[in-house]
Amino acid sequence: MPSPAPAPAAADTQSFGLTATTTFYTVDTGAGLVFKIRRLDLGVSTQSPGDIASLVYRSVEYQDTSRGSHINGGFDYLYTDTSAVTVDAQQVDADHIKITVVAGELTHYYLARRGDSRIYMGTYFSREPNEDSQSFVRFIVRAQSARVPQGPAPSDLAGTQTTVESGDIFGLANGETRSKHYSNQRLRDWTHIGATGTQAGLWMVRGNSEGMSGGPFYRSLLNQHTSTNQEITYIVNYGMQQTEAYRTHLLNTYALVFTDGAAPADLGDMEWLGGMGLKGWMAAAQRGSVSAVAMTGMDRGRTYTVGFANATAQYWTTAAADGRFACTGMRPGTYNMTVYKDELAVATQSVNVTAGADTSVGALTIAQDPSAVAALWRIGDWDGSPAELLNGDKVTTMHPSDSRMAAWAPGPFVVGSASARAGFPAYQWKGVNGSQDVHFTLTAAQLRAYQVRIGITAAYASGRPRVAVNGWSPSALPAASPQPGSRSLTVGSYRGNNTTYTVNVPASALKVGTNVLTLSVISGSSGTGWLSPGYSVDAVDMVPL
Repeated sequence: MPSPAPAPAAADTQSFGLTATTTFYTVDTGAGLVFKIRRLDLGVSTQSPGDIASLVYRSVEYQDTSRGSHINGGFDYLYTDTSAVTVDAQQVDADHIKITVVAGELTHYYLARRGDSRIYMGTYFSREPNEDSQSFVRFIVRAQSARVPQGPAPSDLAGTQTTVESGDIFGLANGETRSKHYSNQRLRDWTHIGATGTQAGLWMVRGNSEGMSGGPFYRSLLNQHTSTNQEITYIVNYGMQQTEAYRTHLLNTYALVFTDGAAPADLGDMEWLGGMGLKGWMAAAQRGSVSAVAMTGMDRGRTYTVGFANATAQYWTTAAADGRFACTGMRPGTYNMTVYKDELAVATQSVNVTAGADTSVGALTIAQDPSAVAALWRIGDWDGSPAELLNGDKVTTMHPSDSRMAAWAPGPFVVGSASARAGFPAYQWKGVNGSQDVHFTLTAAQLRAYQVRIGITAAYASGRPRVAVNGWSPSALPAASPQPGSRSLTVGSYRGNNTTYTVNVPASALKVGTNVLTLSVISGSSGTGWLSPGYSVDAVDMVPL
């Protein structure tokens, strides 16, 4: 094992140390942060062994001491067949302290470094918790609202008066909505989340994301502010809109960081963890990388993300304007490599990663971009997102019933005069706006067979689009797409499995002058209103055959 790195310098580190009582382990970081980890089960349902029971920073208590900060609902509730929790602590050397919590097949670490106002954490599990109920792994910090009241506005429940949906989405008197779900961000876009007060900022900072699931565009809740708690949640994996199997047998690293209120720096070089004796740790020297020298077929102005995934781990990196990229720190193995234009997969191939080596894939060619085909007309962009459509800029931060939303049924979309932003809905539901007309004009020279393409990014209750043109429609109904079974369109995520539906329209169905294409939502599933079958739209176009 490598030796631990020296701890960062601080003004006063003499108080650094570990003490123990029957009930708590107490760690003084020597940087103004003193925290306690509960050792015993005292029979209180809101507290369990392994909890952070106290967070004192610069002599101020931030933890809600009537509750604990912990994984899920508490370490003694992770597995239905296991309730015993063990908590051990040791001072590894003069500058490092480790507390180990073992609950069934999950091991969680709290780590402190002399002079550093951070609690470094690592979570390792060989079996997903709560297999008999809702499966997920998330660390929830429950800080006192009065100490750090300033968090994300979309998840601030203060002043809400009504329940809008399912007991976790709420409304204000003015019709605006709030929910923990609306604090979401794409995983690739954030390195820290948190809240601030007059004296400090409290943040969760992401480390290695290789053990997470869902890929670079996955969205899930991050925060919730109630009258008593500012809840800051670090998601390792989560069941809402999950598109792939969970990953186990990996060390997921992150940190709880206190600052004077400013946003925290990233975690920096974490190789010192190699000296801590942690389950699942893999050093940089045992890892490999993948690189490319160029990429052809790119659209100027678009962001290209290159993702890597297998059953063991996931990674991603951003390509340069000319397509060059390098993804480092990868575990050895065979990965499915996917190039995304914004959020739409436009190239895929298999790639092998070897320990201590770089795998070059040379120059890549993008050959799966629907935008490369010239269209008679196109609504939206082929980018894997509904962001450029009506209400598409709001759907991740509020409920579709929110008073700030435009009407979901804007009337016929007239090609050539209407704008996608104002005239074509980002979402369609069977029970809300289940039929959308598109008017387009053809000349005699344009009469021919065409293909209508409808891209969706997610669907709820097996919702999918059916096409009719001037009363003609294909005899076969479209099949449902493979999508996660959880709520999607109302909880701030349009991210599911991108699917493209195609319908070949014969020339005999078209006419010179104005033609009407109708998109309607069909499904064999039930549901009403916002929870009726529906889907999120990426783009709709009509291309010559």
